Amino acid sequence: MCICVLCTVREHRGHNITSAEEERIEKQKTLVVTQTEVQHLIQERAKELQELKHNMEVLKSAAQRAQTESDKTFHEMLQAVERWKSEINQMIMSNMQSAMLQADSYVERLEQEIMELQRRDAELRQILETEDNIHFLQALTFHLTIMRFLMSIIISYGTNVLMNPQFSFGDISKTAMDMKENLDEICKKELSKISKTVNETPVYILLPRNGDKRIKSPSRVDFQEPKTRNDFLRYSCRLTFDPNTAYKELVLSEGNRRVTRKKTGQFYPDHPERFDGFSQVLCKEPLSGFRFYWEAGWSGEFSVGLAYRSISRKGKNSHSLLGYNDRSWSLLCSDNGYSAWHNKVDRDLPSAPRASRIGVYLDYAGKSVSFYAVSESMELIHKFKAEFSDPLFAGFGVGSSVWLCQLKNTSN
Repeated sequence: MCICVLCTVREHRGHNITSAEEERIEKQKTLVVTQTEVQHLIQERAKELQELKHNMEVLKSAAQRAQTESDKTFHEMLQAVERWKSEINQMIMSNMQSAMLQADSYVERLEQEIMELQRRDAELRQILETEDNIHFLQALTFHLTIMRFLMSIIISYGTNVLMNPQFSFGDISKTAMDMKENLDEICKKELSKISKTVNETPVYILLPRNGDKRIKSPSRVDFQEPKTRNDFLRYSCRLTFDPNTAYKELVLSEGNRRVTRKKTGQFYPDHPERFDGFSQVLCKEPLSGFRFYWEAGWSGEFSVGLAYRSISRKGKNSHSLLGYNDRSWSLLCSDNGYSAWHNKVDRDLPSAPRASRIGVYLDYAGKSVSFYAVSESMELIHKFKAEFSDPLFAGFGVGSSVWLCQLKNTSN
């Protein structure tokens, strides 16, 4: 408390006292410490706010990308349905035209039989009307013989044309209806599965700010690393090679999911994102904010990794080679073994398991990228820990051939 000079010699005599100036100096030190803590807290919250806003943009971009891919998929489904519709209609028209051609031949035969019978009937009528008895008897015998012979041929060798009661275009209509119902059933089943997953998987995870890393809410979220291949497949993503980044000797095929190196250069147009010094290619799809998994098969020496869009594309220098700069991370694979590269620092991995298929697992939020020898046990080859600052792109160095494997997401 604040006291006057007289109080120091009366009721507060013997108590610890100090001057206001000295006390201010001491309290000011405490205030500076508190202010420092507040400023540090402000910086932490500002960083947290920045990360949240960045992740919101990532989420928005991911939603837009998912919508675009969904629109493309359903457009292709509609095109497929149109093709099925065309095939069904073509089948109906083909059967109808075939039936009409057969009917025309039957109609022609019946018309000829009727004309011939009518002609013979007219001749008999003329004979019947003749007044010459001798001519009547002579002509009647001849024409009756011809008529009976003709009638016997028609009756013995002719056929009655009847519509087959078992044939019906209704079978085709029923098939089309079955196709629709099966498609509806598949769509409902798959939509129910993904809806359950989306609704039960929270977008945001709340952690206490006291340093305790245990999750308070929601309790069902599991941060454990995937272990089995099915665990990894939950995060599978579909990637495609970007033609604008492909080195001149690389040929893309199979819907830009296989790349092969040729000795002759390809006639690619100039592009600022094209690698012109190394046999490399990046994928189109940006990866950010979440967990992603993909697999690549290979023949000949190759490298697989990740890079920022800002990686250099021009010249034969470390700035444009995967893993040889701070813009990229890569695993070099050959028959002799593996080596991991980042920012010109390499690490040989002589004991790593050999595999003809490499799995890449990116945990963007967890700040790591891992490479696996693909099998049911998913053996780890190498893991990078990194502070990712921008969206990443899958990248490949191609010695002979590399292909992106078709994967099925197993989340349900």
